Amino acid sequence: MRPEAVLVEIGRRLAHARKNEGLSAGELARRANLSRRYLAMAERGDANLSLLKLVSLARALKMPLRELCDVDVGHAPELRVALLGLRGAGKSSVGRALANRLEVPFFELDQLVEQNAGLRLGSIFEIHGEDVYRRHQREALEMWLKQHGSGVLAPGGSIVSDDPAWQRLRGTCRTVWLKAKPHEHFQRVVDQGDVRLAQRNPRAMAELEKILSEREPRYALADKTVLTSGLTPEGIADEIAAWVVN
Repeated sequence: MRPEAVLVEIGRRLAHARKNEGLSAGELARRANLSRRYLAMAERGDANLSLLKLVSLARALKMPLRELCDVDVGHAPELRVALLGLRGAGKSSVGRALANRLEVPFFELDQLVEQNAGLRLGSIFEIHGEDVYRRHQREALEMWLKQHGSGVLAPGGSIVSDDPAWQRLRGTCRTVWLKAKPHEHFQRVVDQGDVRLAQRNPRAMAELEKILSEREPRYALADKTVLTSGLTPEGIADEIAAWVVN
């Protein structure tokens, strides 16, 4: 890895850790006894970080120094992108297009959950409940991280409500929120052929709006937000790919 790429990766980890701790840039700079301008440069990958400054930042973030700067300088950096959003956001179609552009494999986390559990998702929820689903989700995510250095992942929309899985995802992947309006989510699901959504629940739209409202603050913590209205999956993939490689 080129030296400047190492600084960019450390900067990305700094920004992730700061957001995970719920700290503003000013507060972290104060705790680490650094200027806010220097911290901003560090998170962009523009600062020539010294060991002492890295130690100060790690202490302020309450994280081991090795997690901040254990970067494999001898190999190409890992390229993991996780797409976030409710059902109907376009995670599968955009994910496949993005994976093609980045020349990495594409995975849907819920499919890995089913493989891990040996059951369909509906059966997991019906027989065992949400807690067991979340356990399988965390296990599937860990397995994917261990087996794949690079890839595009489409997790279920509820992953942001599972704190351990959400924090793990944010710490290991570049996260992108595919943002759409409630009626767009609804219409896309119907367009995919699932008219049962409205037929079995007349209040489906109201419930979807409520879920989106609850999850939006966490979706907004993603590294990048793409407003998908009026865009094709290919166009969205192009935008994300340009962001990832630059």
